[in-house]
Amino acid sequence: MPSADKKPQTLYDKVFESHVVSAEKDGTVLLYIDRHLVHEVTSPQAFEGLENASRKVRRPDCTLATTDHNVPTSSRKNIKSVAEFVKEEDSRLQCVTLEENVKKFGLTYFGLGDKNQGIVHVIGPEQGFTLPGTTVVCGDSHTSTHGAFGALAFGIGTSEVEHVLATQCLITKRSKNMRVQVDGKLAPGVSSKDIILHVIGVIGTAGGTGAVIEFCGSAIRGLSMEARMSICNMSIEGGARAGMIAPDQITFDYLKGRPLAPKPDSNEWKKATNYWLSLRSDDGAKYDKEVFIDAKDIAPTVSWGTSPQDVVAITGVVPSPDDFSDKDKKASCVRALEYMGLKAGTKMEDIELDKIFIGSCTNSRIEDLRAAAKIVEGKKIASSLKRAMVVPGSGNVKNQAEREGLDQVFINAGFEWREAGCSMCLGMNPDILSPRERCASTSNRNFEGRQGALGRTHLMSPVMAAAASLTGKLTDVRKLVDNATPQKASPKLDVQPEFAEVDSEEELDRILDIPTTESAGHTNKNPEPTESGGMPKFTVFRGIAAPLEKANVDTDAIIPKQFLKTIKRTGLGTALFHPLRYNEDGSDNTSFILNQDPYRKAKLLVVTGRNFGCGSSREHAPWALLDFGIKCVIAPSYADIFFNNCFKNGMLPIAIPDDQATIEKIADRARAGEEIEVDLPGQVIKAADGTELAKFDVEEFRKHCLVEGLDDIGLTMQQEAQITEFERKRTMDTPWLDGSGYLKKWRKGEATKVEAAPVPKTNRGEVKTDPVEW
Repeated sequence: MPSADKKPQTLYDKVFESHVVSAEKDGTVLLYIDRHLVHEVTSPQAFEGLENASRKVRRPDCTLATTDHNVPTSSRKNIKSVAEFVKEEDSRLQCVTLEENVKKFGLTYFGLGDKNQGIVHVIGPEQGFTLPGTTVVCGDSHTSTHGAFGALAFGIGTSEVEHVLATQCLITKRSKNMRVQVDGKLAPGVSSKDIILHVIGVIGTAGGTGAVIEFCGSAIRGLSMEARMSICNMSIEGGARAGMIAPDQITFDYLKGRPLAPKPDSNEWKKATNYWLSLRSDDGAKYDKEVFIDAKDIAPTVSWGTSPQDVVAITGVVPSPDDFSDKDKKASCVRALEYMGLKAGTKMEDIELDKIFIGSCTNSRIEDLRAAAKIVEGKKIASSLKRAMVVPGSGNVKNQAEREGLDQVFINAGFEWREAGCSMCLGMNPDILSPRERCASTSNRNFEGRQGALGRTHLMSPVMAAAASLTGKLTDVRKLVDNATPQKASPKLDVQPEFAEVDSEEELDRILDIPTTESAGHTNKNPEPTESGGMPKFTVFRGIAAPLEKANVDTDAIIPKQFLKTIKRTGLGTALFHPLRYNEDGSDNTSFILNQDPYRKAKLLVVTGRNFGCGSSREHAPWALLDFGIKCVIAPSYADIFFNNCFKNGMLPIAIPDDQATIEKIADRARAGEEIEVDLPGQVIKAADGTELAKFDVEEFRKHCLVEGLDDIGLTMQQEAQITEFERKRTMDTPWLDGSGYLKKWRKGEATKVEAAPVPKTNRGEVKTDPVEW
């Protein structure tokens, strides 16, 4: 219980406040980051920024890198190098660039020939790198996955990836508190994926905007860690900054014995678990928003449209635009039905499929594979299907499944058994849908083109995807088995880690790197900042404004994933709004606003619909806008990460909330082809003739940085003393979070720097295994 003079706190409050390095009067906070996960898509430009500024990675021991988005999931039996294995030139460039960067900056890296490689949000928890009470970031929106451990985990843009690498901190503000409580017993066939799809259907894709969602209630407490991860993974699809679940004995049992968690039965483990037990919301803690759901109201759930909020029970029908009173939802339904090739009133179970995909950071863990295998065991997939594939989330999951014979269950049924990677979830690799192919997918997003240009995605749980594979249609799994509910206990990978004391450098290929310095054994010091400049100043901005009459414009629409295979920030303007801007044959879609004069030279964008920039954390979205020439966006509301990314690139996103009349007044001027002026110091929007159209709010700190053209990293490095003091206290209070703590398990004596390397080989050319295995 909190003391009488202390306000009751939520789980989020406790974790957030324990990581505040410094705070400004306007609420801006310098937040310390415990864990940084890095992959090949959102990191090249960040490492380039470090190198150009002669900066080091401050905490290599708190950084873990892998390749996952671009990598092929075909057999790696004869892999020699990433450069030879990855055939697509742009994908290969990103993967090779990551390998070069991890060697250059001395980071832990799980490459393609390493059994520990996998989807970044699978390997973090699997290795014990993710721990309760930590702050976790990655240049990937589904970092929210790690909140299942009671961690504050969220996606960041590439500019912030660079910021964390250089300073181990982020400049941010406190989020709101939101609680989603699910009580009761789940019916047979209903899993955690159904819970989160149902929740998003209730709150919408903007329901959690500006908030961190705490999931609680008896139905949540009864779930395994893997099931909890699936729920937190998709909290971002509900608009939330993050999702969290309070740690408990199920959490501790999952973490015990993980390679990078405190050693079982050690003093560190006891101290850690005592602290972790305090990470729960206090009685009387206040939430800004609360949602209560009865588990009995949740059925096996599938998506019908092009947004995660477009969901119905499998027993339902495709909705009609007339079912929605909101004009934006009505318009979205019209567009979704056309794109998905569906007719209103069609029974969901009558929808025929072309492909089945079981995988992604949402549902590719051993529990997911066991549940799906149980449905298809001894059966065959429908002959009408073109392809069915299972993609394990990591090399360790794959090996465990093979030890249990799950691979043969899937292969015998007609599935392809693949190597670890993101695969068809986002189609940045060879695993994609062809135009108008329809897929039952266990992934997290069904945006237009997400799994391939013009591909059609239906989201569902692993058991539902498995059931669909047997019939070739969307299918209620309850009709195939009496009880398809996944196990409640958190599954463990059978092979236990060996905490060996080793003496040779050869045995230390992949352990967490601790560069030695005179001041601290785990911290790299950057050069003293000479100035804080870095971006063009934004004061008064004027230009043609293009009106965009659309709500929930996601980042896949702003810049599709096939254009993310770049290691530069520029050159993306021609791909801006690609699905809307171009016809299927590549010609201009003359009905789209940016293909019309005078808007081909637009410098501002006026969006009349809400929730602009929802979806991925990719910073490529503001880069594409900026490269086209658009430096300011005016809209009713934004997704949190996109909004933040704009400021990091010297762009101004102006929110005009709850005032559609004002938005329409500005849009009318844009529709007339007039220029619009934005005066940031005066915080006013004017027409070309000087008429005031609207006043707007902007946070004082962000305004100051834009007007002065200040660089976040330079500003943060001015607080070196405060960061160092925070780290000193952190080491005393939570020593298990320092890499030096990990190394004590591995070797005697002083830790030494270990250079990361590509796939290590023996003299016979075989892949060398790590000293610790699962």
